[in-house]
Amino acid sequence: MEEKKISLLQRIYNRCMEWIQTPAGVWVLFFIAVAESSFFPIPPDVFLIALCIAVPKKSFKFAAVCAAGSVIGGALGYGLGMAFMDSLGQRILELYGLEDKYHVVQGLYQQYDAWAVAAAGFTPLPYKLFTITAGAFKIDFITFMLVSLAARSARFFLVAALIYKFGAPVQYFINKYFNILTIVFLILLIGGFVLIKMVL
Repeated sequence: MEEKKISLLQRIYNRCMEWIQTPAGVWVLFFIAVAESSFFPIPPDVFLIALCIAVPKKSFKFAAVCAAGSVIGGALGYGLGMAFMDSLGQRILELYGLEDKYHVVQGLYQQYDAWAVAAAGFTPLPYKLFTITAGAFKIDFITFMLVSLAARSARFFLVAALIYKFGAPVQYFINKYFNILTIVFLILLIGGFVLIKMVL
């Protein structure tokens, strides 16, 4: 069963990589980003990297498209969790083996409210788990959207900036150290919020 799932993911990935190389590649990136935030299994980063490497001068445009799609998808995931958690939402979590993490995320929301989305929006944690769960727990929607926009933009613009600056050779570095990069940036992001709060 696990081998079949991996094979299916590989086919989906290969097909998306074919689409991303067409003139409609930017739209493909957008729709992948929308879908990944609620149900699609593959993060949009790999497709963003492919486009940025192909046309480095448009890296920041691609990052903006990816961030916009991801935030819109997050809103869809929120709606899905709010209206259909017991049926469709639960099935999506089961499909990706995230049922046990559902209660963990519930605890994070109870402690940090919508700010928990910052961790999911920027780090490799499954963003769809947080968007669906946010809707199920009726987290404040405006705060959820603002935090999602900040976190997802930071994530994708970091990738775009690295490729814009260093070109294709940085792809290996991003793939190998992306988790570390995102955690470091998340710490800096939280530090910034704390500093602002202290100043104000």
